[in-house]
Amino acid sequence: MTEHSYSLTTQPAGPRARLSALALACRLAPFALLLAPGAGFAQQTDDPLVLDPVDVTAERAAVPNVTERSDSYTIGATSTATRLDLAPRETPQTAITLTREQLEDFNLTNATSALQAAGVNVQRVETDRTYYSVRGFDVSNFQIDGIGLPFSSEEQLGDIDTFLYDHIEVLKGANGLTANPGNPAATVNFVRKRPTRDFQAEAALSYGSWDTVRGELDVSGPLDEAGRIRGRVLAVQQDGDSYLDRYSLEKTVFSAMLEADLNDRNTALFGYSEQRNRPNGIMWGALSVYDSEGDPIDYSRSKSFAPDWAYWDTKDKQAFAELTSWLGGGWQSRVSLNYREISSDAEQFLAYGVPDADTGAGLFTYASKYDRIERQLLGDAYLKGPFQLFGRTHEAVVGTNWSRSTTRWSSYDDAFNIPLPAGFDGDYPRPDFDNGLTSGADYTTYRRSVYGAGHFSVTDRLKLILGANHTRLDSSGYQTGDEHSYAESKTTPYAGVTYDFGGHYSAYASYTKIFSPQHLLGADLTLLDPIEGDSVEGGVKGEWFEGRLNASAGVFRTEQENTPEYGGFDSGAGVSYYNTVDAISKGYELTLAGQITDNWEASAGFTHLFSLEDKEGRTVRTYVPRNYLYVASTYQVPQVRGLEVGGSLIWQDDTSREQGATAAGETIVTRQDAYAVVNAMASYDIDEHFNVALNVNNLFDEEYYTSLYWEQTYYAAPRNATVTLTWAY
Repeated sequence: MTEHSYSLTTQPAGPRARLSALALACRLAPFALLLAPGAGFAQQTDDPLVLDPVDVTAERAAVPNVTERSDSYTIGATSTATRLDLAPRETPQTAITLTREQLEDFNLTNATSALQAAGVNVQRVETDRTYYSVRGFDVSNFQIDGIGLPFSSEEQLGDIDTFLYDHIEVLKGANGLTANPGNPAATVNFVRKRPTRDFQAEAALSYGSWDTVRGELDVSGPLDEAGRIRGRVLAVQQDGDSYLDRYSLEKTVFSAMLEADLNDRNTALFGYSEQRNRPNGIMWGALSVYDSEGDPIDYSRSKSFAPDWAYWDTKDKQAFAELTSWLGGGWQSRVSLNYREISSDAEQFLAYGVPDADTGAGLFTYASKYDRIERQLLGDAYLKGPFQLFGRTHEAVVGTNWSRSTTRWSSYDDAFNIPLPAGFDGDYPRPDFDNGLTSGADYTTYRRSVYGAGHFSVTDRLKLILGANHTRLDSSGYQTGDEHSYAESKTTPYAGVTYDFGGHYSAYASYTKIFSPQHLLGADLTLLDPIEGDSVEGGVKGEWFEGRLNASAGVFRTEQENTPEYGGFDSGAGVSYYNTVDAISKGYELTLAGQITDNWEASAGFTHLFSLEDKEGRTVRTYVPRNYLYVASTYQVPQVRGLEVGGSLIWQDDTSREQGATAAGETIVTRQDAYAVVNAMASYDIDEHFNVALNVNNLFDEEYYTSLYWEQTYYAAPRNATVTLTWAY
């Protein structure tokens, strides 16, 4: 629920003082009327009662939707869809929020585990590269505090740590208004923790399977007596091995922020964050899972082809600043500037091929020394607030954003096509990588956008959202020796409507266009054509207990041209290439999130695809599940004060991938049967400051592939557990 704060004064009040002023005025008003001369019922007078005029002003709080320490699985309002603060019931699309409470309850410390709990299908193709899909399409729109990240590297996003974020918003369906380029799957918005006006501190130490140790520290509060200057420092150190042979990961995360009230109307924020991943024994590619007869190969779940010298180090540095201004009359502006630098350094080893069904031979080598750096400069400015029209109050937002993204990478390859012995176990000497540059890229992409939207109160029940985004995208440079260049301009409209009925329910519908230039390469190693299409969604939403419980049921249809599908690996150029299909996705989605009773919190959702086909009616993207269910729930046991227990479930139906044909011409199909992964948790408050928690993942030790997105894959983690001790003040 969007927070509103008020001030009974003829001068603008600071954000901190407004709420207390309103509360005091409401409490004293009845007594003031009773004590006023002539106001008592026993006294009558012919003179009318005249009160001095009172000026009531309304301002939105700077950060109205903070979920940490809220004990809630839902949120009051989000702005991912339109920049306007809309409650879930007011947003004409399916919107899911992973709150800080849910992230901590189930120990969801990285994006891979967290997004699974929001109905996002995770395609983990390698140990350190992950794709995400929603409603049959890949997710490419990622934001931090509502600012889009242009063409971000999926390998870093696959293990982005969640400790720095208050909550994660997942807006399903196309969003071409604030997240241009448009994408039909979803927009994922990571919302940062921010400095707090009151002092608070938290430290945690955890130990888990495969000797995984993690320490966390979070300190926040005022830096001066008046609380006008506030700071926050967050840090994470994690180190551990893995169920996979030879794989280990060391991760360091740090963030520092300073927030200052420049005056009663302006607040500035400055910050810096950094995440370093140091994995060893990484997979590049995975396991060949079928033999020359097309039969599946039986591996142990720890099997990896990666040698111990392989690594893929990444560093993600971000510097950010913003100025938020309260302009009076409910109007607010924000100007943001972000700089992001993602760098990676890797030595990788690929074992590829199809083992012979009789001898087991048939795998070959490919090694690469890889360096990449991507520098992004992003700016965003918007103005939003209420206005009067035809005797009713409406809301509007107008804004602009721009970005410059420079990408450079180089690959030095070695150990080409050397046969590997049958039963290869990852034992291979490190090559010298002295053959010179094999391939590389150097290109710059500019994005310039203007956008605007209005939330129109047509009647008390009928609300209309209309908006548009006009974007120009320019890119120039080269990739794998060919020109990487395009110049595109596109206007993407957005329309949504909600209608309240029955006190607790709203019907909704929305429509938007899709447009997104691609940075992926086709089989001819040239850029794929831009993704284009449209998306429509409609349904019913419900809200109960003053917004503490929300639910939705919606149907959707998305048509998209030039949808990329992984085609293979070009060993000559050292890059993956993609084919395109024109796909139409139809289905429905159900969600529930929030407080069912005083002791019971839950978050759940189910997605069903009626069909995912091309324009000729042929089934496409068979590696994407047609049914996906997620449930997470916790219960505070009233008989044992401080005890909380819970569980979560991820279920998907069967998937498959055509892998080619045998020598006899029979089609080879790799299949993954339907599976369910159950996780459990228990937490106990030792006292008001200390808590101990146990999390068990894959409780019933389900065995399944991580993905069929590529022709190679590997097994997901077996049952594992983590114990965490937390101190909070």
